[in-house]
Amino acid sequence: MATAVPDTRSPVRNADQIAELNARYAPMDFDHRIEQMYREFDVDKVLVTSSFAATSAYFLHLISKLEPRQKFAFIDTGYHFPETLAYRDYLIERFGLDVFSVHAEGWKHQFSVDDKTYERDPDFCCAINKVEPLDAIKPNYDVWVSSLMRADTEHRAQLDIFEARGGILKFNPMLDVTHAQRDAYIREHDLPFHPLVAKGFHSIGCVHCTVPGEGRSGRWIGKPKTECGLHR
Repeated sequence: MATAVPDTRSPVRNADQIAELNARYAPMDFDHRIEQMYREFDVDKVLVTSSFAATSAYFLHLISKLEPRQKFAFIDTGYHFPETLAYRDYLIERFGLDVFSVHAEGWKHQFSVDDKTYERDPDFCCAINKVEPLDAIKPNYDVWVSSLMRADTEHRAQLDIFEARGGILKFNPMLDVTHAQRDAYIREHDLPFHPLVAKGFHSIGCVHCTVPGEGRSGRWIGKPKTECGLHR
């Protein structure tokens, strides 16, 4: 008799359920994890976020190909490079993406502008313009899909494919994808890199907090910060 697949079309929270999901999904590769996730979760209850950063074309191309109905959340901090917004618009048109913006309340963002919070307290700036806006919509979803990779940072190297994070089930299907595998897929499918990659930017965030650099070395220069706070 075949083993029944647990019904995960309701929010998964307890440690046993998460451990079971990790055990089943660990042997799969990225695309099979995405396919299986859509068998177990209603697409309308799946939150997929993208920063439209250096190599987002890989993540977005594969998900949109496997589930064309998926909507994508773009966290608009108000501080993105013009090249990031142009890259977002290009990928929306090329892949036929349904993208909606998530952003801080106007007065909160304006406070961070006037206060130059990104210089004084970048953690607080990220909380205002990234973390709080995303937290506000998480209750509308059962699972949150991210494009984190273990190869990126020491923190990400410790993560599981599924985890309870910020009141939602977090799904990290790309964790064990290598940079070489990702870049090979991009070349094979003739996908575009973010235009700033050619200028030496490998990790691209907000204008005030990003400079050219290998890996994530160009983020928050001179500060101990390595994550925006979304994935902590």
